[in-house]
Amino acid sequence: MPDRDYIPLVADMLKECEKYRDLLSADRIRALEYYDGIMKDTPSDKGRSAVVSRDVRAMHKKALPPLVRTFLGSDRIVEYAPVAEGDEEQADQATDYMNSVVFPEVGGYRIIADSIHDTLKLRNSVIAWWYDEKKIASVSKHTGLGEDEFAQMVAEPEVEVLEHTERMEMVEGQPMQVHDFKIKRIKTERKAAAECVPLEEFLIHPDAVDEDTSPMIGRKRKLRRTDLVAMGYDKDTVWGLPVNGADGEQDEAEEITRRSQLESGKTELAHELQEIDYYELYVRIDLDDDGIAELRRMCYGGKVAENTLLHNEECDDVQYAIIASNSQPHQWEGISIADDVMDLQRVKTVLLRNTLDNLYWQNNMQIAVKADMIENLDAVTNPQFGQVIQMKSGASDVRQAIQPIIVPFVAKESFAMLSYIDNEKEERTGITDASGGLPPDALQNVTAKASALAEQQGIGQVEMMARTLAVGYRRFFRGLLRLIIRHQDKPRTVRLRNEWVTFDPRQWNADMDCSVNTGLGAGTRERDLMTMQQVLQVQREILANMGLQNPYVTPENFG
Repeated sequence: MPDRDYIPLVADMLKECEKYRDLLSADRIRALEYYDGIMKDTPSDKGRSAVVSRDVRAMHKKALPPLVRTFLGSDRIVEYAPVAEGDEEQADQATDYMNSVVFPEVGGYRIIADSIHDTLKLRNSVIAWWYDEKKIASVSKHTGLGEDEFAQMVAEPEVEVLEHTERMEMVEGQPMQVHDFKIKRIKTERKAAAECVPLEEFLIHPDAVDEDTSPMIGRKRKLRRTDLVAMGYDKDTVWGLPVNGADGEQDEAEEITRRSQLESGKTELAHELQEIDYYELYVRIDLDDDGIAELRRMCYGGKVAENTLLHNEECDDVQYAIIASNSQPHQWEGISIADDVMDLQRVKTVLLRNTLDNLYWQNNMQIAVKADMIENLDAVTNPQFGQVIQMKSGASDVRQAIQPIIVPFVAKESFAMLSYIDNEKEERTGITDASGGLPPDALQNVTAKASALAEQQGIGQVEMMARTLAVGYRRFFRGLLRLIIRHQDKPRTVRLRNEWVTFDPRQWNADMDCSVNTGLGAGTRERDLMTMQQVLQVQREILANMGLQNPYVTPENFG
Protein backbone atom coordinates (compact mmCIF):
# COMPACT_ATOMS: atom_id res chain seq x y z
CA MET A 1 0.00 0.00 0.00
CA PRO A 2 1.58 3.37 -0.96
CA ASP A 3 2.30 5.86 1.83
CA ARG A 4 -0.38 8.26 0.65
CA ASP A 5 -3.00 5.52 1.01
CA TYR A 6 -2.32 4.32 4.55
CA ILE A 7 -1.53 7.65 6.21
CA PRO A 8 -5.19 8.81 6.17
CA LEU A 9 -6.15 5.51 7.81
CA VAL A 10 -3.57 6.02 10.54
CA ALA A 11 -4.70 9.62 11.03
CA ASP A 12 -8.35 8.56 11.42
CA MET A 13 -7.46 5.87 13.97
CA LEU A 14 -5.35 8.40 15.88
CA LYS A 15 -8.31 10.82 16.07
CA GLU A 16 -10.47 8.06 17.54
CA CYS A 17 -7.78 7.23 20.11
CA GLU A 18 -7.36 10.88 21.12
CA LYS A 19 -11.11 11.38 21.41
CA TYR A 20 -11.33 8.28 23.60
CA ARG A 21 -8.40 9.49 25.71
CA ASP A 22 -10.09 12.86 26.30
CA LEU A 23 -13.29 11.07 27.34
CA LEU A 24 -11.40 9.05 29.97
CA SER A 25 -9.35 12.08 30.99
CA ALA A 26 -12.39 13.81 32.51
CA ASP A 27 -12.86 10.93 34.99
CA ARG A 28 -9.15 10.88 35.86
CA ILE A 29 -9.09 14.63 36.47
CA ARG A 30 -12.02 14.29 38.88
CA ALA A 31 -10.28 11.44 40.72
CA LEU A 32 -7.07 13.50 40.99
CA GLU A 33 -9.01 16.44 42.39
CA TYR A 34 -10.85 14.33 44.95
CA TYR A 35 -7.53 12.78 46.00
CA ASP A 36 -6.13 16.30 46.56
CA GLY A 37 -9.26 17.46 48.41
CA ILE A 38 -10.55 19.64 45.56
CA MET A 39 -14.29 19.11 45.15
CA LYS A 40 -15.61 21.46 42.49
CA ASP A 41 -18.96 19.65 42.43
CA THR A 42 -19.49 20.32 46.16
CA PRO A 43 -18.93 24.06 46.69
CA SER A 44 -19.19 25.47 50.19
CA ASP A 45 -21.61 28.25 51.11
CA LYS A 46 -20.18 31.66 51.81
CA GLY A 47 -19.46 32.12 55.49
CA ARG A 48 -19.95 28.43 56.25
CA SER A 49 -17.56 25.52 56.80
CA ALA A 50 -15.46 24.55 53.78
CA VAL A 51 -13.91 21.40 55.27
CA VAL A 52 -13.32 18.49 52.86
CA SER A 53 -13.19 14.83 53.81
CA ARG A 54 -10.18 13.01 52.29
CA ASP A 55 -11.65 9.52 51.99
CA VAL A 56 -10.12 8.76 48.59
CA ARG A 57 -6.65 9.57 49.87
CA ALA A 58 -7.22 7.69 53.14
CA MET A 59 -8.31 4.46 51.44
CA HIS A 60 -5.52 4.81 48.88
CA LYS A 61 -2.90 5.08 51.64
CA LYS A 62 -4.27 1.98 53.35
CA ALA A 63 -3.94 -0.16 50.23
CA LEU A 64 -0.69 1.20 48.80
CA PRO A 65 1.92 0.12 51.42
CA PRO A 66 0.97 -3.60 51.59
CA LEU A 67 0.86 -3.84 47.79
CA VAL A 68 4.25 -2.20 47.37
CA ARG A 69 5.65 -4.46 50.08
CA THR A 70 4.15 -7.49 48.34
CA PHE A 71 6.08 -6.92 45.13
CA LEU A 72 9.20 -5.10 46.30
CA GLY A 73 9.76 -6.94 49.58
CA SER A 74 11.56 -9.82 47.89
CA ASP A 75 15.01 -10.07 46.30
CA ARG A 76 13.50 -12.17 43.51
CA ILE A 77 10.65 -10.10 42.14
CA VAL A 78 10.36 -12.21 39.01
CA GLU A 79 11.31 -15.81 38.25
CA TYR A 80 11.67 -17.13 34.71
CA ALA A 81 10.60 -20.65 33.82
CA PRO A 82 11.92 -22.90 31.03
CA VAL A 83 9.60 -23.67 28.14
CA ALA A 84 11.80 -26.19 26.34
CA GLU A 85 14.18 -28.93 27.35
CA GLY A 86 17.58 -27.48 28.18
CA ASP A 87 16.25 -24.05 29.20
CA GLU A 88 16.64 -24.69 32.93
CA GLU A 89 20.08 -23.11 33.27
CA GLN A 90 19.10 -20.21 31.04
CA ALA A 91 15.99 -19.57 33.16
CA ASP A 92 18.09 -19.43 36.35
CA GLN A 93 20.56 -17.05 34.71
CA ALA A 94 17.76 -14.85 33.38
CA THR A 95 16.18 -14.69 36.84
CA ASP A 96 19.43 -13.58 38.45
CA TYR A 97 20.26 -11.12 35.67
CA MET A 98 16.84 -9.45 35.59
CA ASN A 99 16.43 -9.15 39.36
CA SER A 100 19.99 -8.08 40.20
CA VAL A 101 21.04 -6.05 37.16
CA VAL A 102 18.35 -5.01 34.67
CA PHE A 103 15.49 -4.27 37.06
CA PRO A 104 17.51 -1.83 39.24
CA GLU A 105 19.09 -0.20 36.17
CA VAL A 106 15.76 0.68 34.55
CA GLY A 107 14.47 2.09 37.85
CA GLY A 108 12.18 -0.84 38.43
CA TYR A 109 11.41 -0.08 42.07
CA ARG A 110 10.11 3.38 41.21
CA ILE A 111 8.21 2.03 38.20
CA ILE A 112 6.37 -0.61 40.26
CA ALA A 113 5.57 1.85 43.06
CA ASP A 114 4.30 4.51 40.63
CA SER A 115 2.32 1.89 38.75
CA ILE A 116 0.50 0.71 41.87
CA HIS A 117 -0.14 4.32 42.90
CA ASP A 118 -1.71 5.20 39.53
CA THR A 119 -3.74 2.01 39.40
CA LEU A 120 -5.37 2.53 42.77
CA LYS A 121 -6.20 6.14 41.98
CA LEU A 122 -6.82 6.25 38.22
CA ARG A 123 -8.13 2.72 37.39
CA ASN A 124 -5.08 1.72 35.36
CA SER A 125 -1.40 2.32 34.88
CA VAL A 126 0.74 1.72 31.81
CA ILE A 127 4.36 0.57 31.70
CA ALA A 128 6.44 1.07 28.56
CA TRP A 129 9.85 -0.41 27.85
CA TRP A 130 12.30 0.22 25.04
CA TYR A 131 15.97 0.05 24.18
CA ASP A 132 17.30 3.57 24.55
CA GLU A 133 20.01 4.60 22.13
CA LYS A 134 20.95 8.26 22.15
CA LYS A 135 23.92 10.55 21.74
CA ILE A 136 25.19 12.51 24.74
CA ALA A 137 27.49 15.51 24.26
CA SER A 138 29.86 16.71 26.99
CA VAL A 139 32.42 19.54 26.89
CA SER A 140 35.59 19.55 29.00
CA LYS A 141 38.66 21.77 29.34
CA HIS A 142 42.23 20.51 29.84
CA THR A 143 45.40 22.47 30.60
CA GLY A 144 49.08 21.60 30.75
CA LEU A 145 48.90 18.22 29.01
CA GLY A 146 51.98 16.83 27.33
CA GLU A 147 52.31 15.85 23.69
CA ASP A 148 51.55 12.16 24.24
CA GLU A 149 48.52 12.77 26.44
CA PHE A 150 47.11 15.33 24.00
CA ALA A 151 47.60 13.08 20.99
CA GLN A 152 46.01 10.12 22.75
CA MET A 153 42.95 12.10 23.84
CA VAL A 154 42.18 13.78 20.51
CA ALA A 155 42.73 10.54 18.61
CA GLU A 156 39.46 9.12 19.92
CA PRO A 157 36.88 9.08 17.10
CA GLU A 158 34.09 10.70 19.16
CA VAL A 159 36.24 13.69 20.23
CA GLU A 160 36.11 17.09 18.51
CA VAL A 161 38.68 19.79 19.40
CA LEU A 162 36.94 23.12 19.95
CA GLU A 163 39.88 25.22 21.18
CA HIS A 164 43.61 24.55 21.21
CA THR A 165 46.71 26.54 22.22
CA GLU A 166 50.34 25.46 22.63
CA ARG A 167 52.78 27.02 25.08
CA MET A 168 56.11 26.35 26.74
CA GLU A 169 56.20 25.43 30.42
CA MET A 170 59.04 24.57 32.79
CA VAL A 171 58.66 20.98 33.96
CA GLU A 172 61.25 19.75 36.49
CA GLY A 173 63.58 22.50 35.39
CA GLN A 174 63.26 21.68 31.69
CA PRO A 175 61.22 23.61 29.09
CA MET A 176 58.40 21.48 27.66
CA GLN A 177 55.68 22.14 25.16
CA VAL A 178 52.22 21.66 26.69
CA HIS A 179 48.71 21.92 25.32
CA ASP A 180 45.67 23.78 26.59
CA PHE A 181 42.49 22.76 24.82
CA LYS A 182 38.73 22.32 25.00
CA ILE A 183 37.04 19.28 23.49
CA LYS A 184 33.54 18.03 22.87
CA ARG A 185 32.96 14.30 23.28
CA ILE A 186 29.85 12.69 21.79
CA LYS A 187 29.11 9.25 23.15
CA THR A 188 26.35 6.90 22.10
CA GLU A 189 24.63 5.40 25.14
CA ARG A 190 22.75 2.14 24.71
CA LYS A 191 20.70 0.62 27.49
CA ALA A 192 17.32 -0.83 28.35
CA ALA A 193 14.81 1.69 29.65
CA ALA A 194 11.31 1.56 31.12
CA GLU A 195 8.79 4.04 32.46
CA CYS A 196 5.41 4.27 34.09
CA VAL A 197 3.63 6.30 31.42
CA PRO A 198 1.53 9.34 32.44
CA LEU A 199 -1.98 8.35 31.42
CA GLU A 200 -2.66 11.62 29.60
CA GLU A 201 0.01 10.50 27.10
CA PHE A 202 -1.39 7.00 26.54
CA LEU A 203 -3.42 6.25 23.42
CA ILE A 204 -5.58 3.18 22.87
CA HIS A 205 -8.44 2.46 20.52
CA PRO A 206 -11.97 2.42 22.02
CA ASP A 207 -12.57 -1.07 20.58
CA ALA A 208 -9.64 -2.56 22.51
CA VAL A 209 -10.04 -5.30 25.10
CA ASP A 210 -6.32 -5.53 25.85
CA GLU A 211 -2.96 -4.50 24.38
CA ASP A 212 -3.01 -7.14 21.64
CA THR A 213 -6.53 -6.48 20.36
CA SER A 214 -6.24 -2.73 19.88
CA PRO A 215 -5.94 -1.60 16.23
CA MET A 216 -3.72 1.20 17.51
CA ILE A 217 -1.88 1.68 20.78
CA GLY A 218 0.89 4.05 21.75
CA ARG A 219 1.63 7.37 23.33
CA LYS A 220 1.87 11.03 22.48
CA ARG A 221 4.51 12.96 24.37
CA LYS A 222 6.32 16.24 24.05
CA LEU A 223 9.99 16.06 23.14
CA ARG A 224 12.38 18.84 22.25
CA ARG A 225 13.98 18.92 18.83
CA THR A 226 17.38 18.28 20.41
CA ASP A 227 16.02 15.11 22.05
CA LEU A 228 14.82 13.78 18.70
CA VAL A 229 18.22 14.39 17.14
CA ALA A 230 19.88 12.63 20.09
CA MET A 231 17.60 9.65 19.40
CA GLY A 232 19.18 9.33 15.96
CA TYR A 233 16.69 11.13 13.71
CA ASP A 234 17.97 13.31 10.88
CA LYS A 235 18.56 16.90 11.98
CA ASP A 236 17.14 18.51 8.83
CA THR A 237 13.97 16.44 9.11
CA VAL A 238 13.57 17.27 12.80
CA TRP A 239 14.20 20.99 12.22
CA GLY A 240 11.32 21.05 9.73
CA LEU A 241 8.73 19.42 12.01
CA PRO A 242 5.81 21.62 13.18
CA VAL A 243 5.52 22.58 16.84
CA ASN A 244 2.74 21.36 19.15
CA GLY A 245 -0.63 20.99 17.49
CA ALA A 246 -3.64 23.21 18.01
CA ASP A 247 -5.03 20.81 20.62
CA GLY A 248 -1.91 21.03 22.78
CA GLU A 249 -3.54 23.17 25.46
CA GLN A 250 -6.38 20.65 25.88
CA ASP A 251 -3.88 17.83 26.23
CA GLU A 252 -2.19 19.68 29.10
CA ALA A 253 -5.31 19.88 31.32
CA GLU A 254 -4.79 16.48 32.94
CA GLU A 255 -1.03 17.02 33.29
CA ILE A 256 -1.61 20.34 35.08
CA THR A 257 -4.14 18.71 37.44
CA ARG A 258 -1.84 15.74 38.11
CA ARG A 259 1.11 17.99 38.95
CA SER A 260 -1.07 20.30 41.09
CA GLN A 261 0.39 23.47 39.64
CA LEU A 262 -0.73 26.35 37.50
CA GLU A 263 0.11 26.46 33.84
CA SER A 264 3.33 28.36 33.32
CA GLY A 265 3.53 31.15 30.81
CA LYS A 266 4.69 30.38 27.29
CA THR A 267 8.12 31.77 26.51
CA GLU A 268 10.00 31.91 23.24
CA LEU A 269 12.66 29.19 23.14
CA ALA A 270 15.59 28.49 20.89
CA HIS A 271 14.69 26.38 17.88
CA GLU A 272 16.44 23.27 19.21
CA LEU A 273 14.52 23.53 22.50
CA GLN A 274 11.07 23.81 20.97
CA GLU A 275 8.71 20.99 21.93
CA ILE A 276 7.36 18.66 19.28
CA ASP A 277 4.41 16.27 19.59
CA TYR A 278 6.09 12.89 19.22
CA TYR A 279 3.76 9.99 18.38
CA GLU A 280 4.99 6.45 18.97
CA LEU A 281 2.26 4.20 17.60
CA TYR A 282 1.83 0.45 17.22
CA VAL A 283 -0.58 0.05 14.34
CA ARG A 284 -2.18 -3.09 12.92
CA ILE A 285 -2.48 -2.49 9.19
CA ASP A 286 -2.13 -4.48 5.97
CA LEU A 287 0.54 -2.78 3.84
CA ASP A 288 1.45 -5.78 1.64
CA ASP A 289 -2.18 -6.42 0.64
CA ASP A 290 -2.20 -10.07 1.71
CA GLY A 291 -5.36 -9.68 3.78
CA ILE A 292 -3.58 -10.00 7.12
CA ALA A 293 -2.96 -6.92 9.28
CA GLU A 294 0.65 -6.78 10.42
CA LEU A 295 1.88 -5.00 13.53
CA ARG A 296 4.02 -1.98 12.68
CA ARG A 297 5.75 0.61 14.81
CA MET A 298 5.28 4.09 13.38
CA CYS A 299 6.70 7.31 14.78
CA TYR A 300 5.57 10.77 13.71
CA GLY A 301 6.69 14.26 14.70
CA GLY A 302 4.25 17.16 15.09
CA LYS A 303 1.35 15.46 13.30
CA VAL A 304 0.50 12.40 11.23
CA ALA A 305 1.45 13.27 7.67
CA GLU A 306 3.60 11.94 4.85
CA ASN A 307 6.45 14.39 5.51
CA THR A 308 6.46 13.90 9.33
CA LEU A 309 6.99 10.12 9.37
CA LEU A 310 10.18 9.41 11.31
CA HIS A 311 10.08 5.64 11.63
CA ASN A 312 8.10 2.77 10.11
CA GLU A 313 8.95 -0.91 10.49
CA GLU A 314 7.38 -4.25 11.29
CA CYS A 315 7.65 -5.46 14.90
CA ASP A 316 6.69 -8.59 16.79
CA ASP A 317 5.17 -7.23 20.02
CA VAL A 318 3.61 -4.18 21.63
CA GLN A 319 5.99 -2.81 24.24
CA TYR A 320 3.28 -1.60 26.62
CA ALA A 321 1.68 -3.34 29.58
CA ILE A 322 -1.68 -2.19 30.95
CA ILE A 323 -1.90 -2.73 34.71
CA ALA A 324 -5.08 -2.94 36.80
CA SER A 325 -5.66 -3.72 40.47
CA ASN A 326 -9.39 -4.42 40.04
CA SER A 327 -10.10 -5.68 36.54
CA GLN A 328 -13.40 -5.84 34.69
CA PRO A 329 -14.37 -8.70 32.37
CA HIS A 330 -14.08 -8.10 28.63
CA GLN A 331 -12.50 -4.63 28.86
CA TRP A 332 -9.06 -3.24 29.48
CA GLU A 333 -10.10 -0.48 31.88
CA GLY A 334 -10.18 -1.39 35.57
CA ILE A 335 -11.89 0.01 38.67
CA SER A 336 -10.12 2.34 41.06
CA ILE A 337 -10.55 3.09 44.74
CA ALA A 338 -11.69 6.56 43.72
CA ASP A 339 -14.58 5.06 41.74
CA ASP A 340 -15.83 3.29 44.87
CA VAL A 341 -15.31 6.14 47.31
CA MET A 342 -15.89 9.49 45.55
CA ASP A 343 -19.65 9.63 46.11
CA LEU A 344 -19.16 8.68 49.77
CA GLN A 345 -16.53 11.40 50.13
CA ARG A 346 -19.05 13.90 48.81
CA VAL A 347 -21.76 12.84 51.28
CA LYS A 348 -19.31 12.77 54.17
CA THR A 349 -18.02 16.22 53.26
CA VAL A 350 -21.55 17.67 53.39
CA LEU A 351 -22.23 15.99 56.74
CA LEU A 352 -18.97 17.25 58.22
CA ARG A 353 -19.70 20.78 57.06
CA ASN A 354 -23.20 20.71 58.57
CA THR A 355 -21.85 19.28 61.82
CA LEU A 356 -19.18 21.94 62.12
CA ASP A 357 -21.63 24.71 61.21
CA ASN A 358 -23.88 23.55 64.05
CA LEU A 359 -20.91 23.60 66.44
CA TYR A 360 -19.96 27.07 65.24
CA TRP A 361 -23.48 28.27 66.05
CA GLN A 362 -23.14 26.76 69.54
CA ASN A 363 -19.83 28.48 70.19
CA ASN A 364 -20.77 31.78 68.53
CA MET A 365 -24.45 32.30 69.36
CA GLN A 366 -26.54 35.01 67.77
CA ILE A 367 -27.73 37.73 70.10
CA ALA A 368 -30.99 39.73 70.12
CA VAL A 369 -30.30 43.31 71.26
CA LYS A 370 -32.52 46.25 72.27
CA ALA A 371 -30.39 48.96 70.74
CA ASP A 372 -32.14 51.78 72.66
CA MET A 373 -30.84 50.34 75.97
CA ILE A 374 -27.15 50.03 74.94
CA GLU A 375 -24.79 53.00 74.87
CA ASN A 376 -21.86 51.39 72.99
CA LEU A 377 -23.59 49.03 70.57
CA ASP A 378 -20.27 48.16 68.93
CA ALA A 379 -19.23 46.32 72.11
CA VAL A 380 -22.11 43.90 71.52
CA THR A 381 -21.74 43.41 67.77
CA ASN A 382 -17.90 43.16 67.91
CA PRO A 383 -17.17 41.89 71.43
CA GLN A 384 -13.69 41.74 72.96
CA PHE A 385 -12.50 40.06 76.14
CA GLY A 386 -12.99 42.34 79.17
CA GLN A 387 -14.77 45.02 77.18
CA VAL A 388 -17.40 47.00 79.11
CA ILE A 389 -20.97 47.22 77.80
CA GLN A 390 -22.41 50.58 78.82
CA MET A 391 -26.14 50.80 79.56
CA LYS A 392 -28.15 53.92 78.86
CA SER A 393 -29.74 55.81 81.73
CA GLY A 394 -32.92 54.16 82.87
CA ALA A 395 -31.82 50.68 81.80
CA SER A 396 -30.92 48.61 84.82
CA ASP A 397 -31.00 44.97 83.74
CA VAL A 398 -28.64 43.95 80.92
CA ARG A 399 -30.57 40.69 80.48
CA GLN A 400 -33.52 42.71 79.20
CA ALA A 401 -31.27 44.41 76.63
CA ILE A 402 -29.35 41.33 75.42
CA GLN A 403 -30.89 37.93 74.82
CA PRO A 404 -28.87 35.03 73.30
CA ILE A 405 -30.67 32.94 70.70
CA ILE A 406 -30.21 29.31 71.65
CA VAL A 407 -29.60 27.02 68.66
CA PRO A 408 -30.12 23.34 69.51
CA PHE A 409 -27.24 20.96 68.78
CA VAL A 410 -28.79 18.53 66.33
CA ALA A 411 -25.57 17.56 64.53
CA LYS A 412 -24.95 14.73 66.98
CA GLU A 413 -27.43 12.73 64.93
CA SER A 414 -24.99 12.83 62.01
CA PHE A 415 -22.28 10.93 63.92
CA ALA A 416 -24.08 7.64 63.31
CA MET A 417 -24.29 8.44 59.60
CA LEU A 418 -20.56 9.23 59.48
CA SER A 419 -19.87 5.85 61.02
CA TYR A 420 -22.18 4.19 58.50
CA ILE A 421 -20.28 5.82 55.61
CA ASP A 422 -16.95 4.55 56.97
CA ASN A 423 -18.40 1.03 57.13
CA GLU A 424 -19.77 1.41 53.63
CA LYS A 425 -16.30 2.33 52.34
CA GLU A 426 -14.87 -0.88 53.78
CA GLU A 427 -17.73 -2.92 52.32
CA ARG A 428 -17.23 -1.46 48.84
CA THR A 429 -13.46 -1.58 48.66
CA GLY A 430 -12.70 -4.54 50.95
CA ILE A 431 -9.91 -2.43 52.50
CA THR A 432 -9.84 -2.13 56.28
CA ASP A 433 -7.35 -1.07 58.93
CA ALA A 434 -5.96 -4.60 58.78
CA SER A 435 -5.14 -4.09 55.10
CA GLY A 436 -2.51 -1.54 56.01
CA GLY A 437 -0.83 -3.80 58.55
CA LEU A 438 -2.72 -2.88 61.73
CA PRO A 439 -3.45 -6.13 63.58
CA PRO A 440 -7.11 -6.29 64.60
CA ASP A 441 -6.17 -7.81 67.97
CA ALA A 442 -4.80 -4.40 68.91
CA LEU A 443 -8.44 -3.56 69.61
CA GLN A 444 -9.79 -4.33 73.05
CA ASN A 445 -12.45 -6.93 73.83
CA VAL A 446 -11.74 -8.96 70.67
CA THR A 447 -11.10 -12.69 70.87
CA ALA A 448 -8.07 -14.21 69.16
CA LYS A 449 -10.26 -16.12 66.69
CA ALA A 450 -12.25 -13.04 65.78
CA SER A 451 -9.01 -11.11 65.41
CA ALA A 452 -7.60 -13.71 63.00
CA LEU A 453 -10.80 -13.67 60.92
CA ALA A 454 -10.75 -9.88 60.71
CA GLU A 455 -7.10 -9.96 59.70
CA GLN A 456 -7.75 -12.48 56.92
CA GLN A 457 -10.68 -10.43 55.68
CA GLY A 458 -8.57 -7.27 55.69
CA ILE A 459 -5.70 -8.69 53.68
CA GLY A 460 -7.87 -10.84 51.40
CA GLN A 461 -8.79 -7.93 49.13
CA VAL A 462 -5.18 -6.74 48.99
CA GLU A 463 -4.01 -10.23 48.05
CA MET A 464 -6.55 -10.39 45.22
CA MET A 465 -5.44 -6.96 43.98
CA ALA A 466 -1.83 -8.14 44.09
CA ARG A 467 -2.59 -11.17 41.93
CA THR A 468 -4.44 -8.98 39.42
CA LEU A 469 -1.51 -6.57 39.30
CA ALA A 470 0.86 -9.49 38.77
CA VAL A 471 -0.90 -10.36 35.49
CA GLY A 472 0.18 -7.04 33.99
CA TYR A 473 3.66 -7.17 35.50
CA ARG A 474 4.16 -10.61 33.96
CA ARG A 475 3.72 -9.07 30.51
CA PHE A 476 6.20 -6.32 31.43
CA PHE A 477 8.89 -8.74 32.59
CA ARG A 478 8.48 -11.03 29.58
CA GLY A 479 8.77 -8.05 27.25
CA LEU A 480 11.80 -6.74 29.10
CA LEU A 481 13.56 -10.08 28.71
CA ARG A 482 12.84 -10.17 24.97
CA LEU A 483 14.20 -6.64 24.71
CA ILE A 484 17.48 -7.60 26.40
CA ILE A 485 17.89 -10.74 24.27
CA ARG A 486 17.23 -8.77 21.10
CA HIS A 487 19.54 -5.80 21.74
CA GLN A 488 22.39 -6.77 24.08
CA ASP A 489 25.13 -7.45 21.53
CA LYS A 490 27.88 -8.80 23.80
CA PRO A 491 28.32 -10.66 27.11
CA ARG A 492 28.32 -8.64 30.28
CA THR A 493 30.21 -9.35 33.48
CA VAL A 494 28.66 -8.14 36.74
CA ARG A 495 29.21 -8.77 40.44
CA LEU A 496 26.54 -11.03 41.86
CA ARG A 497 26.57 -12.29 45.45
CA ASN A 498 30.23 -11.30 45.86
CA GLU A 499 31.24 -13.16 42.70
CA TRP A 500 31.90 -11.96 39.16
CA VAL A 501 29.46 -13.61 36.76
CA THR A 502 29.22 -13.30 32.98
CA PHE A 503 25.80 -13.22 31.34
CA ASP A 504 25.20 -13.62 27.60
CA PRO A 505 21.48 -13.12 26.93
CA ARG A 506 21.93 -13.71 23.19
CA GLN A 507 21.80 -17.45 23.83
CA TRP A 508 18.61 -17.44 25.88
CA ASN A 509 15.16 -18.48 24.75
CA ALA A 510 13.11 -15.30 24.22
CA ASP A 511 9.85 -17.21 24.74
CA MET A 512 10.60 -18.10 28.38
CA ASP A 513 7.65 -17.76 30.69
CA CYS A 514 7.84 -15.98 34.02
CA SER A 515 5.97 -15.58 37.29
CA VAL A 516 5.86 -12.53 39.52
CA ASN A 517 6.33 -13.26 43.21
CA THR A 518 3.40 -12.10 45.31
CA GLY A 519 3.89 -14.39 48.32
CA LEU A 520 5.90 -12.06 50.55
CA GLY A 521 4.48 -9.12 52.38
CA ALA A 522 0.83 -10.04 51.87
CA GLY A 523 0.13 -10.46 55.58
CA THR A 524 1.03 -8.53 58.69
CA ARG A 525 4.40 -8.56 60.39
CA GLU A 526 2.88 -10.16 63.47
CA ARG A 527 1.65 -13.14 61.42
CA ASP A 528 5.09 -13.56 59.83
CA LEU A 529 6.75 -13.54 63.29
CA MET A 530 4.31 -16.17 64.57
CA THR A 531 5.14 -18.42 61.61
CA MET A 532 8.87 -17.99 62.24
CA GLN A 533 8.41 -18.90 65.89
CA GLN A 534 6.59 -22.08 64.91
CA VAL A 535 9.44 -23.05 62.55
CA LEU A 536 11.95 -22.30 65.30
CA GLN A 537 10.09 -24.58 67.71
CA VAL A 538 10.11 -27.45 65.20
CA GLN A 539 13.86 -26.98 64.67
CA ARG A 540 14.44 -27.19 68.43
CA GLU A 541 12.49 -30.44 68.67
CA ILE A 542 14.45 -32.01 65.79
CA LEU A 543 17.78 -31.06 67.37
CA ALA A 544 16.66 -32.31 70.79
CA ASN A 545 15.38 -35.69 69.52
CA MET A 546 17.79 -36.46 66.65
CA GLY A 547 20.95 -34.61 67.70
CA LEU A 548 23.37 -32.55 65.64
CA GLN A 549 23.82 -35.30 63.03
CA ASN A 550 20.22 -35.14 61.83
CA PRO A 551 19.69 -34.62 58.08
CA TYR A 552 17.19 -31.78 58.49
CA VAL A 553 18.55 -29.00 60.72
CA THR A 554 22.16 -27.91 61.19
CA PRO A 555 23.40 -25.47 63.85
CA GLU A 556 23.80 -22.89 61.08
CA ASN A 557 20.15 -23.27 60.08
CA PHE A 558 19.08 -22.94 63.68
CA GLY A 559 21.06 -19.74 64.17
